[in-house]
Amino acid sequence: MDIVVFISSIIIPLLIFCVIGYGLLNKVDIFDAFADGARDGFKVVFNILPTLIGLMLAIGLLRASGALDVLAEIMSPYMERLHFPAELVPLSLIKMFSSSAATGLLTDVYKNFGTDSRQGYMASLLMCCSETIFYTISVYFMATGDKKHKPVTGIRWMLAGALISTFAGMAACVVLTDMML
Repeated sequence: MDIVVFISSIIIPLLIFCVIGYGLLNKVDIFDAFADGARDGFKVVFNILPTLIGLMLAIGLLRASGALDVLAEIMSPYMERLHFPAELVPLSLIKMFSSSAATGLLTDVYKNFGTDSRQGYMASLLMCCSETIFYTISVYFMATGDKKHKPVTGIRWMLAGALISTFAGMAACVVLTDMML
């Protein structure tokens, strides 16, 4: 276990050292490259900010309205057949849109059921094996301005693959949680 702690404490400084060393060996003006990258990063943030604000607002409204709890109650009989706790339906849905909002729901799961409960284990696994699908797709298409493919076609296949992967991850969460407990 000491080796893991050692590696985790030196990995970031080592990575920074390697990047700076590589730049010096190749005679790259490191500060200008950093400044250019930061400038480009701000442009991307500025371009995707309206999308991010819209997503955060919609998630906040859903969470505050209680619509997610109603959805969990409606889906409860179906989810129990799949051995998926209905209490985790809001978490699994919100995670597709926002990881930070899902982290808030994860904290609620921990408070209500405990970290060592079946729901706690499964919620932790869900957070690890799922992606913020809609956020990632919206940021990608906003940032790249993909004009080569028709946006609807590109999003359709990307969304289908992401949803299949997410549902496979949810199924794996159920199996792994049942194996652990």
